[in-house]
Amino acid sequence: MSPIALPTQHAAVLHGAKDLHFEERTLWPPHQGQAQVAVMATGLCGSDLHYYAHGRNGDFVVQAPLVLGHEAAGIVTAVGPGVKHLVPGQRVAIEAGIMCNNCSYCAKGRYNLCKNMRFCSSAKTFPHSDGTLQERMNHPAHVLHPLPDNLSFEQAALAEPLSVLIHASRRADFSPSSHNTTVLVFGVGAIGLLACALAKSYGAARVVAIDINQTRLDFALQNGFAQQVYCLPITDRAKTTDEQLRRAKENISAALTEFNMPDGFDLVFECTGAEPCIQMSIHAAVTGGKVMLVGMGSRNVTLPLSAAATREVDIHGSFRYAHTYPTALALLASGKLPGIEKIITHRFSLQDTARAFELLARGRDDEGNMVLKIMVGPQ
Repeated sequence: MSPIALPTQHAAVLHGAKDLHFEERTLWPPHQGQAQVAVMATGLCGSDLHYYAHGRNGDFVVQAPLVLGHEAAGIVTAVGPGVKHLVPGQRVAIEAGIMCNNCSYCAKGRYNLCKNMRFCSSAKTFPHSDGTLQERMNHPAHVLHPLPDNLSFEQAALAEPLSVLIHASRRADFSPSSHNTTVLVFGVGAIGLLACALAKSYGAARVVAIDINQTRLDFALQNGFAQQVYCLPITDRAKTTDEQLRRAKENISAALTEFNMPDGFDLVFECTGAEPCIQMSIHAAVTGGKVMLVGMGSRNVTLPLSAAATREVDIHGSFRYAHTYPTALALLASGKLPGIEKIITHRFSLQDTARAFELLARGRDDEGNMVLKIMVGPQ
């Protein structure tokens, strides 16, 4: 079939730092095992913003035009040969990671660590795999998840960041039966708020949050995400490592006193990736407690390891997610995350994606309102 006879669609395509084009592209039919999805909602993520602002995310550099976006849901419009469990018109969440299903990690069920993973909107692999900031996309059917009837597309798009927290919680052996667990969350951006919401839905005995942004903390408190909050003082950068470690211990001691939890918390979700918060998180955990490293930020960090080792504080890394989408979608539809849609603060059309990224970078709109999660949808 000649490409001239094929329909077209539009996509927001990144060519370099702050160089985003709204382009018309050929819409190819889905291949074997694929379904075609009309993307109805995409949540913008911090990693998307790094690519937009800098043309890279850490070591991963955009080497060719790339469509960003990986928190998404939509409607199946066509299915390729061999697809039996999906039909046109079905509403689905799009899991962006495409695992190989052939390596030892996939065999163990830890496909988030698959060395052949192709993640849509990531420049880690080349050729890059385009993400969801396009009108339609073809995607492997086995990573498209049917939506509960009472879930909106925007709520379903939150299944991706929520999956990050569900996976981290599993790594920490934290589950709905962990009723006596006390939880501290560093950072109340979208991921931190979801960590708070998940902890509350699991019946945690206490859920508190720490940030440097009082406005965000007020939002977390007023909307029931956290039961108590603490705003860290903003100070000049420490001149030495010893001074930095001393400050971290002093700052978290003050916070624990404010929380009336001098011995610390059972589980700490570190959602900032900032070195001082990672340092504080070790002191914030109770003896025998756990620290979950969720935030991606500082590449090399000096840690008070003796404080972890002598108190048997377990420090766990957590990367993306595996086998979480059905749980995330069911939880979002259950009503056990009240007010979760309040995380979505702004909405843009696909054609205005560049404006959406500029707003996300600023952190406040023209009226002074805080920006948390931005959703991009059809025209």
